[in-house]
Amino acid sequence: MRIAVPNKGRLHDPAMRLLERAGLHVVDGADRKLYADTVDPDVTVLFARAADIPEYVADGAAACGITGLDQVRESGTDLESMLDLGFGQCRLVLAAPEESDIETVADLDGGTVATEFPRITRQFLADEGVEADIAEVSGATELTPHVDIADAIVDITSTGTTLRMNRLEIVAEVLQSSVHLFAREETAGDPKVQQVATALGSVVAADGKRYLMMNVPDGRLADVEEVIPGMGGPTVMDIDGQDAQAVHVVVDEREVFEVISELKRVGAEDILVTEIERLVE
Repeated sequence: MRIAVPNKGRLHDPAMRLLERAGLHVVDGADRKLYADTVDPDVTVLFARAADIPEYVADGAAACGITGLDQVRESGTDLESMLDLGFGQCRLVLAAPEESDIETVADLDGGTVATEFPRITRQFLADEGVEADIAEVSGATELTPHVDIADAIVDITSTGTTLRMNRLEIVAEVLQSSVHLFAREETAGDPKVQQVATALGSVVAADGKRYLMMNVPDGRLADVEEVIPGMGGPTVMDIDGQDAQAVHVVVDEREVFEVISELKRVGAEDILVTEIERLVE
């Protein structure tokens, strides 16, 4: 089974780290190779441009692929999103020069929009009931309004800094995107694809979580359970030879600081906090 993975760019390293954390260690994945084996003899990584991955999956060259939702929408392929992998978040936005009269999408009627995403842009404008020409470009999209190529642009932004630097204002949001695991409908149910999705999902589920272990003296368990904001009830085990229980629970990382203080206040002892590599829900 082949997994298509971005071969370079901002999505490559996070995708490879995710595979490693999921236990799919890449073997001999040197630069410029198109394929790489993994520790699972049934799983091979196929390296490709992020924009090409939807076609690789749709055509059967790969059983599943890791790429952005924006790339799949632009490709027009009919793929199933199996899992949002939680990285590569960005927005596709419509933006116009600060000094222009374009304040709404409707103001673009009869104008020109420059973009690297013509399919998404065309559908967005159609949904808005706006007729405009599409100028397809392959880079430096934000410059086109300033050299009279377009009245506005549709482009990717994460923080908006590049748009502001080029004196562009966001008019509307076109699409929110992040990186997903995609598969064709006929391969999404394949046991191996499902196994890969479960492994990757366990890493995503563990992000931002911490594992708390503590000892709780007899009579204090109810107070401790009131404090713990965990995933369901905690695991409670008797400790041989002691008048106490061992309590284990998963909590959100953002809550650890306050939770530990409250646990100490209600009598919990020997509190240990550890990271979680994977969490199969």
